Amino acid sequence: MHRIRGFSWITLAIALAAPVVAEAKADAAPDRQVAFDIAASDLRSAISRYSRATGVQVIVSPDLVAGRRTAGLQGTHGIRAGLDRLLRGTDLTASISGDVAILKAAATRPTARSARPARAAAPKTAAADPAPLAAVPEAEGDEIVVSGYRESLGRAQDLKRRAVGSQDFIVATDIAAFPDLNLAESLQRVPGIAITRDGGEGRQIALRGLGAGFTRTQLNGMEVLGNTASGMDNRGGVSRSRAFDYSLFASELFGRVTVRKSYSADQDEGGIAGTVQLTSAKPFDYSGAKFVVSAKAQTNDNTSGVTPRLVGLASVRSGDFGALVSVAYSQIKTNEYGYRNWGWGLTKYGAANIGPNIDAATREKLLAGVYQPTAQSPSTWYTDRKRLGVTSSLQYHPGDDFKLDVDFLYGRLWDKRDDYAIASAGTNALTGGSITGGQVIQSAVIDDTNTLRAASFSGIDQRSEHHVVENHTDFYQGVANASWKVSDRLTINALGGYEQSDFSQPVFDKVFLEAKDMTFGYDTRPTIPVNTYGKDLTDPNNWTLQRLDTQENQITSKYANAKLDAAYEANDEITFRTGAQFKHFVNRGYQYNNKIFHNVPANTAIPNDLKHLVKPDTLIQYIVGDIDGIYSLIGDPRKLGPANLQAGSDFRVDEKTWSGFAQLDFDLMLGDLRLRANAGLRYYSTDLASTGNLATTGGLVPVRIETSSEGWLPAANLALDVTDNLVVRLSSSRNVNRPGLGDLAAAGSITTRPNGGSVSFGNPFLQPYKATSVEGSVEYYMGNDGFASLGFFYKKMDSFITSATKQIPYSQTGLPLSLLIQGQDGNTIFDVSQPVNGPGANIKGIEAAFKHDFTFLPGPLSNLGIVANGTWFDGHQDVFYGTASKRLPLFDLSKWAANITLYYEDDLWGARISDAYRSKYLTGAGNALANSGGGINGTHNIDFEAHIKLRPGLRLTAEGINLTNEPIRQFVSDADRTEVYTTSGRTFALGISAEF
Repeated sequence: MHRIRGFSWITLAIALAAPVVAEAKADAAPDRQVAFDIAASDLRSAISRYSRATGVQVIVSPDLVAGRRTAGLQGTHGIRAGLDRLLRGTDLTASISGDVAILKAAATRPTARSARPARAAAPKTAAADPAPLAAVPEAEGDEIVVSGYRESLGRAQDLKRRAVGSQDFIVATDIAAFPDLNLAESLQRVPGIAITRDGGEGRQIALRGLGAGFTRTQLNGMEVLGNTASGMDNRGGVSRSRAFDYSLFASELFGRVTVRKSYSADQDEGGIAGTVQLTSAKPFDYSGAKFVVSAKAQTNDNTSGVTPRLVGLASVRSGDFGALVSVAYSQIKTNEYGYRNWGWGLTKYGAANIGPNIDAATREKLLAGVYQPTAQSPSTWYTDRKRLGVTSSLQYHPGDDFKLDVDFLYGRLWDKRDDYAIASAGTNALTGGSITGGQVIQSAVIDDTNTLRAASFSGIDQRSEHHVVENHTDFYQGVANASWKVSDRLTINALGGYEQSDFSQPVFDKVFLEAKDMTFGYDTRPTIPVNTYGKDLTDPNNWTLQRLDTQENQITSKYANAKLDAAYEANDEITFRTGAQFKHFVNRGYQYNNKIFHNVPANTAIPNDLKHLVKPDTLIQYIVGDIDGIYSLIGDPRKLGPANLQAGSDFRVDEKTWSGFAQLDFDLMLGDLRLRANAGLRYYSTDLASTGNLATTGGLVPVRIETSSEGWLPAANLALDVTDNLVVRLSSSRNVNRPGLGDLAAAGSITTRPNGGSVSFGNPFLQPYKATSVEGSVEYYMGNDGFASLGFFYKKMDSFITSATKQIPYSQTGLPLSLLIQGQDGNTIFDVSQPVNGPGANIKGIEAAFKHDFTFLPGPLSNLGIVANGTWFDGHQDVFYGTASKRLPLFDLSKWAANITLYYEDDLWGARISDAYRSKYLTGAGNALANSGGGINGTHNIDFEAHIKLRPGLRLTAEGINLTNEPIRQFVSDADRTEVYTTSGRTFALGISAEF
């Protein structure tokens, strides 16, 4: 804050107020609407015209307005909103009381080119983890006043400019400005972020080409973790990793999201890709009482019916105290359906299984082995999802010297799913490495990658699947942040918090029916593969019961966090910061299975009234079993217990970390250039205990393995204001990323399928990823109209953790034979994988961003604007297949990611359309050198929003999500073998919101 001489205040107040004394209006309520016609000009003249129009006396120091300009103010606005618009891009903020407005400089910004700014009351920590009260506005009395999308972009631009390291922001209504179903979809618009999708919604993020496990997530200042589940095996099923699942939360719960891409010593270690900081709304974000209600009705064109999306916020302030409660509830029904292949692998045909019409050359290939999918499966995943989030915040701010915030957040995500599939996976199936039953291949199309792209068969048994799932995730957090200004130069900050995430899947029941001995054909060459069948799949008389499958899953993650740090201002240019932190993280879970699969007696007949057609939309119709009726008929248990534990799934990871840091912050003038910088060193020490069941030649043995890691992490960041409009940034740091939870498990997990399966073992002796990073950027700011930036980054990662995969007989895994299903024995070939510390990996990228308001255009066209960004990534790793290795792109790395939003906004209405693009990326290593790598094709997701103001504070909105019904296509290997092709439909919403 500037120390303003009393004479200066009085002088300018009189100068600005004199012309309007006679015309002053008695009613200066902030919401009173006034017509403005203020052209672009110097700020001093514009403020005088504003005062004449409103009768508001504006008080400001002359040196704060000297040399500043404004783009002007046109149209009808409220008194407060009009002043905010007039000041946009000037680095000034306003507080209004009655008919008096006081202007002051925003924290940590220079007042003019020729003058170095005075020191702010609180230490400048823009490049560091925000002090515990980072959620509080930059200076006491500031409001987070964001009344429109354009203004929210301006606020985010201002925060970005003030930062020292590379940061991006989503602010206030910017978060809820798009029809985002959850927080992941809001984050996809940040430069360098791409998201994964599941069931029609965004789920996890990749930041700067690195997957979700490389991004640390903080909520109200402390680290958090939350897990959910996918309905599709190809996308990981139940998620047990360090990757935070952003689909847990509605975006409306948060007042600000900060994406920190560069690292500084006062940040928690971890998050090589970066850190996403979530800040829930606070009562001191607003100047007084604030109440918001919003209601939307939404529907998806792959489903029927209308579901609600409701938001409410109540915030009150009384003197030094403030309290806020916000609630967001939504329900959405989606139906993702299409075609799914699974189990691509080398398949050999017996001589008796090759028909007489197959030519000699093709016969030889079939005998030697061709790559084909285990099952060719039209599939449907129907989801009824409910999401509830509740935040509460208490703030006690008795002046500038002491501040206390206490925040609570509860979230619950419910999923209820009906999944359906039909596949050539019956008794005489196309599964496994050898075809030796009654199946006969009658025609075959094999390409030069030795892939069986199309074929026809006789003697095939089809299997239908009906699967019901019910799961939920409960998320709890409580955190207290305190800041005490001990003296003019010393400030102490403290944080204490606890977070817990509980995922429970008590219902996971499958019924498999079988239709025997039919002709069958498939062709994977079309965009959507096509199957043909030799029997009527809708005739219930063709189907008998094959087997049942029951599971239960439980995952719990807990974080306890305590921080204490201090900042000492040696002078106006240098601040010394130091602090210490303790974190305790525990993750545990288990899976229960009813004997993996319960195979009922062959050809078990069931009444036709327990058979029905697929209920949601699907590529084809076929008969499936009624789950409740068939479980009751067979008498199979649906409630499982410890006796049903799947060996190797009950592992626990326990981490305790002590860390400390020391850092110098600089803010000084080098001639006419302003330099903001920090340089520091962090030390961390982590003790890890991994418990579970380890595979040995004698079977599974309970084991506890303890390891530790420690290190020093230097970091330096600088931002040089070369001119009023040009900022140059440069950063260098060393950081770590702890291995994934499954990778550290002292356990083995097994997935069985007819005639094969896979086993994954953990490795508690893994060392953390370690990365040295260098990055820089040049940013040009066009006043309050926008900015353009171009940056680069490079990360060299030591001992990159990768996968070692081999195919061996089950008897060599060390797992007991009791885990196998009917038809398998010790000679059955399994894919066995284990994480190892590989030789390292590098990633580099170029990031560009542009934002501009078209204020140069005439008339209504001046309300147009654009926001765009694009990133290019490149990074590779070594993956091992037995004794061979292959260089593959890093998992989750899209070569290109881009966003563009076109918007129009005036005082009455607005509209936006956005396209989020990411190019194809790998999701896994594959099971063999000749079948290496699998991933997802590139996607464009286009969303739309429009609104109209019915009256001040009352707005009607219309939204559209995924307007092009973008398909998700998963593939396997360089041969581009189709694995999944699905669509999830378009979602439309109509709503109304009110603020008062």
